[in-house]
Formats: sequence, structure tokens, C-alpha cells
Amino acid sequence: VQLQASGGGAVQAGGSLRLSCSGSRRIYNNNALAWFRQSPGKEREFVAAVNWRGSTTSYSDAVKGRFTISREHGADTMYLQMNSLKPEDTAVYYCAADRRPIYSGNLQSWGQGTLVTVSS
Repeated sequence: VQLQASGGGAVQAGGSLRLSCSGSRRIYNNNALAWFRQSPGKEREFVAAVNWRGSTTSYSDAVKGRFTISREHGADTMYLQMNSLKPEDTAVYYCAADRRPIYSGNLQSWGQGTLVTVSS
């Protein structure tokens, strides 16, 4: 497995969770990273992305202002800090590596998902 997501769990609305994604240095080095999520009956959707140096981030409108993506340049771990969670954030969250230093959507590797459940 080249990428491994962890940190999911069950939380009440308004709570917080931090997801982690670790992987091989070969995948992480010089590539943008991203988080996606998939809810039952829905297509996988983009959540957030960070460039290869961790200096530029982007977010979907659904999570902007509540979630923070981060990474340390040269490290093999990425994070997604999720605050003010809502029931509609319930999903399996996946991490992914891009083929380029800046997020392009051209993904080369996916991690196993981690389930986040938010109750009202």
C-alpha cells in the first residue's frame, strides 16, 4: 500500500477530528497531495489539496473555513484537520497523490479510506 489514511471515527456535530495520510517518500516527494471523500450513494468528491511544499492549499466550498490541509515539506505525512463537523461530512475519506507539484487532478495513487461519521 503506497498511501494509508487513518484517524477516522465517530463524533458529534460541532466536534473535530484530524486525519493523517502516510506513504512512501517516492510518492510524496515533489507531488501535490489531496483529500477526497465519498458518501453512500454519492460520487467521490474533492475536499482539499496542498502543493508539494505545503505553501498553497485549496478547498471545496463545502469545507472551506472548517477544514485545514497541511503537510511538512520533505516529510511523508499529510493531515486534514476537520473542525465544526456536520452530519453531511459523514463519508469515507481518501488521500491521494498527484502527478505534479501543484494540484492538477491527475492522480497517481490512492490510499485506503478512513470512515468519518458525524451524528447530529
